[in-house]
Amino acid sequence: MSDAASAPDVIALRPFVPAKNFEVSLRFYTDLGFSAYRLGESMASLHLGPFAFLLQDFDAEGFSSNFMMHLLVHDVDSWWSRIAALDLATNYDVRPPSPPKLQPWGLIVAYVVDPTGVLWHIAQEPDG
Repeated sequence: MSDAASAPDVIALRPFVPAKNFEVSLRFYTDLGFSAYRLGESMASLHLGPFAFLLQDFDAEGFSSNFMMHLLVHDVDSWWSRIAALDLATNYDVRPPSPPKLQPWGLIVAYVVDPTGVLWHIAQEPDG
């Protein structure tokens, strides 16, 4: 089946992101700017416009430390300003975020680690 033939049936494609402490992770993501829609006590759908993931109250040993998310944006510097203002390392006891930097694979990337250890790549394609 070709991609064109199967795409009309797709409504959403959402990863399940682990949370060691569901309430803390939920607050972390809403602080970053996600809208949260609870789907019960142990799951929530987190949205940025039409894009979403499912936050789940679950973490298997080693899973979260090997889990990564990629968020491609138009303006990584604006995202960085928001991230820096949140003082995530102090407020959530997480590794300090890394500011945007051009990576060898061609994207400008800021790195953020959530309270469970999930690594976020917040990236922008360079101009020109």
